[in-house]
Amino acid sequence: MTKIARLAVAESVAIDMHRLEQIVTELGETTAVHVIGAALEQLALALNRTTEAAEKVALADVTLHADHLSRLAWQVGLVTLAGVAIDVGSCAERRDHTALAATSARLARIGNQSLTQIWDAPGDG
Repeated sequence: MTKIARLAVAESVAIDMHRLEQIVTELGETTAVHVIGAALEQLALALNRTTEAAEKVALADVTLHADHLSRLAWQVGLVTLAGVAIDVGSCAERRDHTALAATSARLARIGNQSLTQIWDAPGDG
C-alpha cells in the first residue's frame, strides 16, 4: 500500500507598509488609491504575462515580463512578489526549465496572495 501525503503550500508575503504610507503621504489618500489601483491592474497583467510565458517556455518573454513585474512590485512595496519575479527571470536567463516551472508556480501563488493583501492596505493607515 502506497501512502500519498498532500503537502499544503502556504507562505506569507512581505508588504512594505512604509512604502504604501509614503505614497499616500505624497499623493493624498484619494489620488494614492487611484494610483495604487492602477498599479495593481498593471501588476495583475504583468503577472499573467509572466506566468503565461513561463508555461510556453518563451524564455525571452519570461525575462522581459518578470523584470517588468519586479519593478512594479518594488514601486508599491510588494517585496516578496518582487523577489520571486526576479527569481523567475533568473531561471529563464539560465535556461533552467525545472527551476522555471517551480518558481513560476510560486510566482502565481505569491502574486495572487500579494494582490489580495494589498488591495485594502492604503485605506487602512
